[in-house]
Amino acid sequence: MSQIILIVEDDGDLARLEAEVLEAAGYRTAVATNGWEALRYLRTNNPPDLILLDMMMPVMDGWKFREEQRKWPSLASIPVVVITADGDARGKAASIQAAGYATKPISIDSLLDAVARICGLAEAT
Repeated sequence: MSQIILIVEDDGDLARLEAEVLEAAGYRTAVATNGWEALRYLRTNNPPDLILLDMMMPVMDGWKFREEQRKWPSLASIPVVVITADGDARGKAASIQAAGYATKPISIDSLLDAVARICGLAEAT
């Protein structure tokens, strides 16, 4: 069974591109346009293997989403990769205890590398 990646991104074009790239690589994807939609997805579907999280979004940003995600024991352990245009992507990822990060504009190679690294670890456990 292929792994599920939840893409939390308010830029529809970028979310579609990430989904297309990941699906071409054999992953299944789901998309939420903000943190609130992502929480709703997590509470009503099987948990994804990884969450790609934009930090700057309307309605509920990445920080608030991660805070809420970590309150739910069944959701807290889902790894998160921060996707941000901010120059301090590493610092942002560390501040929310994310498993990794990638900077925008994101390259296909860096996206696939980050996902494979985290999902590979998830498969090994």
